[in-house]
Amino acid sequence: MLKSIIILIILSLCVGLGVWLVFIWAVKRGEFDDVEGPKYRMLDDDEVTPVRKSSPQGGENHEQ
Repeated sequence: MLKSIIILIILSLCVGLGVWLVFIWAVKRGEFDDVEGPKYRMLDDDEVTPVRKSSPQGGENHEQ
C-alpha cells in the first residue's frame, strides 16, 4: 500500500510539472496576451475619411 502511494505521489508531481511547463511555454508564446481586447475591438467605430467633391471639369470649385 505504501508503495502505491509513493508511485501516485511521484506520478502526480510529474503531471503537475508537465502542466506547469506547458503553461510557461504558452505564456512565452503570447497565448494569454490581451484576451479581453478582441471582443471590444469589434465595437469600435472605424475612422471615416471625408470625401472631397470636385467639379465636373475635374478641377476644384472656384467661385467667379
